[in-house]
Amino acid sequence: MIERVSMWVNGDRVERDVEPRRLLSDFLRHDLRLVGTHVGCEQGVCGACTVLVGGEPVRSCLTFAVQCQGQQITTVEGLAPDGELSPLQAAFSEHGALQCGFCTAGFLTTLTALLDSDEELTEERLVEEVSANICRCTGYHGILDAVRSVVGDRLVGSATEVEVRR
Repeated sequence: MIERVSMWVNGDRVERDVEPRRLLSDFLRHDLRLVGTHVGCEQGVCGACTVLVGGEPVRSCLTFAVQCQGQQITTVEGLAPDGELSPLQAAFSEHGALQCGFCTAGFLTTLTALLDSDEELTEERLVEEVSANICRCTGYHGILDAVRSVVGDRLVGSATEVEVRR
């Protein structure tokens, strides 16, 4: 059985025929060739596959493409329209917040949603969001420093050493 799915991906309308069990991660990577979304654990734990669905972070390895019918999807490729890095992407580069880069797309989409929210941004909330994704290379300090540099005075609480719990 095949279903027609229609959604907006990085601002472009996309229509494709898919099997109902086609994962969003496979749809993005294989059908649309948007390979910035990485698939790590395939269980929703590592966060590498995180994309924004309607502005909210979603693990694309746990989501079926048909569940996104009519939705706005943003992948890491969509965070840099016209090839210009977003302030968060530029801060990641400036603060050495990436090494191998496998987890970077998931961090960028997750943190973009946090920065775009109207929630009060506390140090505790920042650490909680960062710890929802796994990075085996950086130790998280560069990632936290990059976000802190972008949010500036908007961050409530101290920027003391924090332990990323995972």
